[in-house]
Amino acid sequence: MRGTLWFEDFAVGQRFATRGATLSRAQILDFAWRFDPQPFHIDAEAAQASPYGGLIASGFHTLLLAFRLVYQEGILDASLGSPGAEDIRWLRPVRPDDTLRVEAEVVAVRPSRSRSDRGTVTIAYQVSNQRGEVVMRFRIHHLIARRKADPA
Repeated sequence: MRGTLWFEDFAVGQRFATRGATLSRAQILDFAWRFDPQPFHIDAEAAQASPYGGLIASGFHTLLLAFRLVYQEGILDASLGSPGAEDIRWLRPVRPDDTLRVEAEVVAVRPSRSRSDRGTVTIAYQVSNQRGEVVMRFRIHHLIARRKADPA
């Protein structure tokens, strides 16, 4: 973990990388049953007959795991939320026992015109499996708090 990164600490071109997390078959099934019960996420036989040739994780599960990994690194400790994401692309299936890691690059830093206590930091994310294959890419516009002025 690092110290809090405030808006002023971000710069275009800055890069971050996360630790890995492995998705088990049970985790894939649990998430899919609750949030994305398509046959190739919840039924091994149906998944085998699908274009994916086996059980795969929901893309939404992959997105949320990637966000958790980034958040756990402390990169977004000063986050005030997000007005949105864009360019979400699921490039390869994520299978049981895949270990995912995230690489992130700051692509834009813009102070707020209406709120002096924050700015927007746009980060491009790339999620890879244990073989180095990119499974997902996306960009998020993060609202990040500015460092508070020292009252002294």
